[in-house]
Amino acid sequence: MTGSGPTAWLVTGARGQLGGDLLAVLAGRAGDDVTALGRTELDLTDERAVRAVVRGWLAAAHRSGRRPVVLNAAAYTAVDAAETDEDTALLVNGRAPGWLAEELAGHGRLVHVSTDYVFDGTATEPYPVDAPVAPRSAYGRTKAVGERAVTAAGGDATVVRTSWVYGAHGGNFVRTMAGRALAGAPVSVVDDQVGSPTWAADLAAGLVELGARPGPVPPVLHRTDAGAVSWYGLARAVYEELGADAGLVGPTTTADFPRPAPRPAWSVLDGAAWLAAGLPAPRPWRAALHAALPHVALQGWPAR
Repeated sequence: MTGSGPTAWLVTGARGQLGGDLLAVLAGRAGDDVTALGRTELDLTDERAVRAVVRGWLAAAHRSGRRPVVLNAAAYTAVDAAETDEDTALLVNGRAPGWLAEELAGHGRLVHVSTDYVFDGTATEPYPVDAPVAPRSAYGRTKAVGERAVTAAGGDATVVRTSWVYGAHGGNFVRTMAGRALAGAPVSVVDDQVGSPTWAADLAAGLVELGARPGPVPPVLHRTDAGAVSWYGLARAVYEELGADAGLVGPTTTADFPRPAPRPAWSVLDGAAWLAAGLPAPRPWRAALHAALPHVALQGWPAR
């Protein structure tokens, strides 16, 4: 997709954690048109409905003279539930991105959000964009299918992998830890899983810039906040930022908290391709956390 000018945006998963921040970023773009679709407006398990909605939206975008861009932030993200509901997860995470990509091929751009769970989590260095995909969970397998479907469609599309996303909308680890910190409650957190915490608002800004960029875009990119930490280290940081006693946070191991779906021990993604594409450099995760907490934490966060 080439050229510049007003853009028509279609945001799937618009009522979710990332979707809410995408809409906030898009609200500041004068002249653009935004269509926001949540689960009630678009059933991603229904191929006929998905294709019909996209075709109708594309026709309207072209009539208006706007460049069509879909930001696919919709996903089946219940990682443990996917272990026994993989068929549904496959439709949402695997098949639906392919339907979107096929309808957009030759007509518009797709920015599809994926995950570190497509990797096996056994690395010790950040995963580059061309690292072999080897998911260990149903969630990861279905997201990998979605990546392949987007690529196979052959259109103007980018898969953007991210990890450890938290935001002001919906439940997430940072919000949970903020609640415990404000209550002065102790908590045990795993210290043997490492990743890059990513503020949804920062991620959303980057995805919109990628979507609006004229000319070709890379097929796969990684976008997280910079740096790496364990879940234990992140929890301590939340307590510290809120002025709570970080000594209340204790380390534990994954083995002590077994879950139905295996979690990657290493979720750090290499962002070199993102920078090489000329996209904005992410800020360090701790700086992003500091900026995010007034928006993410529960009421009662102390102003400082």
